[in-house]
Amino acid sequence: MMLLQDPVHPEVGMGFVIAMLTAITIILWPIMRAFGRRLEGKGNPDSALRAEVEQLHTRLAEMDSLQSRLVELEERVDFTERLLAQAQQPTRLGSPTEEGGR
Repeated sequence: MMLLQDPVHPEVGMGFVIAMLTAITIILWPIMRAFGRRLEGKGNPDSALRAEVEQLHTRLAEMDSLQSRLVELEERVDFTERLLAQAQQPTRLGSPTEEGGR
């Protein structure tokens, strides 16, 4: 502590401060750059992770098309059920002319 307070050699204390600031800058510069890139979203993600995300996007698109096909098939089944119900309804209840004669 005596070196920094020595009025005869102030350049020694100033050199020490400059050396410490330089060392801190050299050590922290890459860390701060990486942190800045991470905040901006420009980090270099793992290529395997990127490939997996692309695969999931592809599967999601396939699922969307399958869902639309399933909805169309459900509508067709509903229509067919209604058509069959209409075709069977007169035979179950009988024709209106027969009921009026009873």
